[in-house]
Amino acid sequence: MPEQGDGQREFDLRWAEGAEYKEPSARARMLAARWKENPPGPVPFRAEPEYGRASGRRSSWVSTAVVLGSVAALIVLLGYIDFRAPY
Repeated sequence: MPEQGDGQREFDLRWAEGAEYKEPSARARMLAARWKENPPGPVPFRAEPEYGRASGRRSSWVSTAVVLGSVAALIVLLGYIDFRAPY
């Protein structure tokens, strides 16, 4: 296959992009076939929060207490190791 020059390649790209009809992607075809049989229900822009669900997020004071407790435990551990080190 002969090499195309930049001018010919640019012409081919402009010709392809200027096509009137573009075939949908495989995912678009799959969703169209699925929705034809079972159309999706309306989805609100922002869904209502689910109150019965356990929250995965901790409050800020609990996170602060965990961090400060970890730092204090590390300081005590390092002090104990330094205290027990032979001179």
